[in-house]
Amino acid sequence: MACPTPTRIIDVPLLIEGALCLFLKDFLKTELLIFKLNRKESKKMIQDQIEKHSTLRSVFLHLLPGILVGCFYFLALKPVTKMGYPSFFALLLAFAIILVPLELGFLLFQGKKKTGRFTLRGIISYQKSIPWWQYFVWVSIIFVIVGVLMTLFKPIDSFLQKNLFFWMPDVNTGLDGNYSKTILIVTYSVFLIINVFLAPMVEELYFRGYLLPRMKGKCAFLFHSFLFAAIHVFSPWMIIARTIGFLPIIFGTTKKNIYVGMVVHMWCNATGFVTGITYISKMV
Repeated sequence: MACPTPTRIIDVPLLIEGALCLFLKDFLKTELLIFKLNRKESKKMIQDQIEKHSTLRSVFLHLLPGILVGCFYFLALKPVTKMGYPSFFALLLAFAIILVPLELGFLLFQGKKKTGRFTLRGIISYQKSIPWWQYFVWVSIIFVIVGVLMTLFKPIDSFLQKNLFFWMPDVNTGLDGNYSKTILIVTYSVFLIINVFLAPMVEELYFRGYLLPRMKGKCAFLFHSFLFAAIHVFSPWMIIARTIGFLPIIFGTTKKNIYVGMVVHMWCNATGFVTGITYISKMV
């Protein structure tokens, strides 16, 4: 008589548990993939919502502030120098009276058109949050790179100034021994407020935060940097140095956020302030 074959006992609860785990695993993978795709699509939609400017409009909006600042500067040169101030003071006045109100006013007006109230919300790009320590790291790295590039291009600046723009007067910063200590203290106090803080902040908002993301083409970064260099009509011999030298700031803005480029810009301008204060401190 044959022995009966033992029946294999199936653990139904364990089987159900395994199937459920596999289902949840596949479900979570699918949901994660959908989340990533939606997030990517959302970013793309936000970027697509930014109205791209025509090349002509982009060039106009880039150059207009520089042209107006240049006109004010050259018109204010004689009155300012007659008052006993260096020509650089006329440039600071141009920044305070023309550049800052014009660019900031334009941005606020765009905010008014979009939201119904004067605001920068929804107008400025590149505001991604980054850890605080990255600000110090990236600002320091970019500042050094910009400094090296600007130094390397100094021979080209000198060549262009002597051979192409010899007819244009250089901006006199007042550190030539011909100005009183009081005049220089006033000049560099205005320098600190306008050229170290206000002007760089507004310029970064206007040029990098608003104009750059609305430019078309693969070479938008380089073209933008060239146009930004071109607005410095008071020192056109530095156009090549500024075009190349400020590319790291643009990179830092687009890859990190606008505040990285803003702080670097302020640091770059602050070097002139430190030079002036050092000179003044040695005066009798």
